[in-house]
Amino acid sequence: MFAAFSALSVRGRGAARLAASTLVSGLVAASVVAGAGTAAADGAAWSQGGATATIGGLKTYGGAVVHADSGDQEISAGLFEMSVDGGGMLQTYCVDIHNPTQRDARYHETPWSGTSLGANKDAGKIRWILQNSYPQVNDLAALAGKAGVKGGLTEQDAAAGTQVAIWRYSDGADVDAVDPQAEQLADYLERSARGVGEPEASLRLDPPAVSGHPGERLGPVTVHTDADGVTLTPPADAATSGVRIVDKDGRAVTSAADGGQVFFEVPENAAAGQAELTVQASTTVPVGRAFAAESRSQTQILAGSSESTVSATASASWAKTGAIPALSAAENCDKGGVDITAANEGTEAFTFELLGIEHSIAAGESRTVTVPLQEDQAYDFTIQGPGGFEKRFTGVLDCMTQMGEAEAAGALTQTLAEPSPATVGTATDDTNLAATGSSAMTPLITGIAIGLVVIGGAALIVVRKKQLPTQD
Repeated sequence: MFAAFSALSVRGRGAARLAASTLVSGLVAASVVAGAGTAAADGAAWSQGGATATIGGLKTYGGAVVHADSGDQEISAGLFEMSVDGGGMLQTYCVDIHNPTQRDARYHETPWSGTSLGANKDAGKIRWILQNSYPQVNDLAALAGKAGVKGGLTEQDAAAGTQVAIWRYSDGADVDAVDPQAEQLADYLERSARGVGEPEASLRLDPPAVSGHPGERLGPVTVHTDADGVTLTPPADAATSGVRIVDKDGRAVTSAADGGQVFFEVPENAAAGQAELTVQASTTVPVGRAFAAESRSQTQILAGSSESTVSATASASWAKTGAIPALSAAENCDKGGVDITAANEGTEAFTFELLGIEHSIAAGESRTVTVPLQEDQAYDFTIQGPGGFEKRFTGVLDCMTQMGEAEAAGALTQTLAEPSPATVGTATDDTNLAATGSSAMTPLITGIAIGLVVIGGAALIVVRKKQLPTQD
């Protein structure tokens, strides 16, 4: 669900080799071999941009029953809460009924294309439900009136009914709310839903990686945000490297607005190297944004947001001669893998190998290739370089929600008596948050390892390709 891997390295002469090995058991370490230089290493998984949050628990919920050939199972259904890094709170519903939720799992704001929503023709209907039900509509009397609920709605009814309606579209689940009022709301929402387009990211940078030569302004990097403005934090070593963040006229800038373009200005005498720009803002995250976990934890979709901190990064790399690639990656659920885009702003071809196939990007050209991954495979590797550089990246390709009846029956073990989150893989855990996850016995499939060996040097940053669902 969240593809998180990246490598920043300096530029050298000649070709670079990007080798990928897959389907190996366990979690592995990979390394980057490059020229001199340093890069930030925070050990955290990289995200495209937007809000990063930690899931808390199921806060407002009711009961639901999932019907299967093997029998009916009663589960909990409702709203989760997440705490945002840097400040803010989110409310979310699940769009991944058969997967587990891990206690304190970390989530990143994610385009629909990086989740099962990307290939779901009804994803737009889910967003309509979010916009027209609780908590966006917090006048429960009015909501009950629209749904024709005679006895009125409690918050628990509203949350359960909304979640049930979402599951019918996100997972194709045969599920009903236990409470008659909640069930009536679910039926109304399912019946009334219309396709609505995917919301824009709260914050993203395009492109997330640029390259060029010393003495140039590398970019532009365009800011896309719904915030009033963003704060720009220059590279950590800007004082010594001389790299500045500037506008198109070469004026140093520390802030920007939506649509603003900024550049990395690199001194003419700079040695081959790289730098990173951090952008931050405070805004409400748009309803309908997907949130994918760094680990195997059920996908969420945003139902409400307080004023929250959002951030994004962009990198730049440069060299005087040779191949100067800028690499970005986008998880692509339609293709079942990760799209890697290589752009070469150098004077020589950039050559790399993926899964035994050699690719050559001529100077001034760009190309995208896909690294195939298996569904539900976890990967965890560390990229190392000279000067103590080290950065760890983890992720799980989680693009599907459907499973067989027998598997689904074994997965749905949550009961109303245990609505709090349970950690996957703990022997004592036999229930999961919101009844949307498989049991603690559900295996966390690991084993995908992507090795990155860079001779010439490259910048690999994960972004996600945006894709609108088919609308009715």
